This record gives sequence, structure tokens and C-alpha cells, in this order.
Amino acid sequence: MERKAIYPGTFDPITNGHVDLVKRALTVFDEVVILVAHSGKKTPLLEADTRKKLIEQCFEGDKRVRVEVYSGLLVQYARKNNIKVVLRGLRAVSDFEYEFQMSTMNRRMYPELQTFLLMASEKYFFVNSTLVKEVLSHGGEVSELVPKHVDAILREKLC
Repeated sequence: MERKAIYPGTFDPITNGHVDLVKRALTVFDEVVILVAHSGKKTPLLEADTRKKLIEQCFEGDKRVRVEVYSGLLVQYARKNNIKVVLRGLRAVSDFEYEFQMSTMNRRMYPELQTFLLMASEKYFFVNSTLVKEVLSHGGEVSELVPKHVDAILREKLC
């Protein structure tokens, strides 16, 4: 039986922390489906299809990673695709509190769905997409925080 996990997020933009988490998850799972969410609450910097393409470029040639755009409930996608694990990264205690609530709600709707929490690598504890955009919009350097092709796109948009 193939072990699959869904890794949901807005990925606006994808960071090296996200990439690192997926690569590490592939030591446990046979396939990781990166689910690019349409952000209902936030206005994204990058369109969902652009985010999808940028993520695909990060994992080009790796058939164990699939990227899809989705705008419904995560549990609906998981059930429809017979995936029973959600992959999430933890950077801080505040992440755990949020993920605990989300996991509990997801399991109420889809009891078979498990949440697999993976600690962020030490060098990426502080990295998130919002911080990357904020730093770059004020002229700061983010080239060590995002893949090169993502850095180039962000500079076009924000500088």
C-alpha cells in the first residue's frame, strides 16, 4: 500500500522551509501531494497557478511530489483521493496550538484522517511566507530563504 500525505498551504510564496519539510517527509511517505489553497482570507501576492508552477519547479523530476490547486475543504479532497494523512510543519508552540485545533476539526469530519507533524529544521524555524514578503518589500535580502527562481519572481513583484 502506498503511503501518501497531503501538504496543504497557500505557499505565497513557497520557502526553503517548505521545500525542506517535503524532502524530509519523503523519507516517510511514498508520495506528497502539495495542495495549493486559494486563500479566502488573504489577498495573495501570487496567483494560485503561479504558486503551483513555482512549487513544481522546486521538485522537477521527482515523481513522488504532485502539486494541485484546490479551493474546497481539505477533508473533502482527502476523502475523494483516499488520502489519510495531512502533513504539517511546526516552528513554534503557537503552530502546535493552531494545528491541534485544525487536526481535531478535520478528524470530526473525516475520522480516518491523521495529522503528521514534522518539526521545522532549525535553520528555518523563523521563516514564513509573510515574513519573506515583508522583508523583501522593504529592500531586505531573502535569497537564502526561498529557492532562486522564487526570489527572482518576488523581486519582479515587490521591488
